[in-house]
Amino acid sequence: MKARIEGYFDELRRLAAGAAVTDLEGNRVDQAAAIGWAIETAKATHAAGNKLMFIGNGGSAGIASHMAIDYAKNGGLRAMAFNDGAALTCLGNDLGYDQVFAQQLDWHARPGDLLIAISSSGRSANILNAVAVARSRSCRILTLSGFDPANPLRRLGDRNFFVASHEYGFVEISHLALCHAILDLAMGWQPGKA
Repeated sequence: MKARIEGYFDELRRLAAGAAVTDLEGNRVDQAAAIGWAIETAKATHAAGNKLMFIGNGGSAGIASHMAIDYAKNGGLRAMAFNDGAALTCLGNDLGYDQVFAQQLDWHARPGDLLIAISSSGRSANILNAVAVARSRSCRILTLSGFDPANPLRRLGDRNFFVASHEYGFVEISHLALCHAILDLAMGWQPGKA
């Protein structure tokens, strides 16, 4: 059992540290440079009076809520998640589930905002529709996806983090770790600092 547990955590580290990043044109971007871009974009977004917006389904919705709170409370950045239960059920019922985030972004997104779109598969229609609205509103976009390297979400962000696994747990934990790394490094975390 010990070897399996060690192998599990070795694989998790390999996937998160090895997440591939591309830009909007599909060009490969160094992960450190992409995290630096995310830090500077998040700070500049807030400094300009704009906000960070997090979206995701299921486990990714949990990550979106968690990160919106942490980025606001710990990072001092204006941040919100669009997964309120009443909003999702109302908009899902009235407009269809594929529009639950797009409609909210239509109401709230402003030029200069930053959308963080999280989807393990990169194929969720509601996430893809929301990204299209954010792009039409001149928002910056950061995506986190996994599973298939040809997933459509991976081609839509200014920076696109891709975790090369088909295991939900590994993809979701890697997405959470990457989001935390952006925030923690923005707050000045250094190796050896607890």
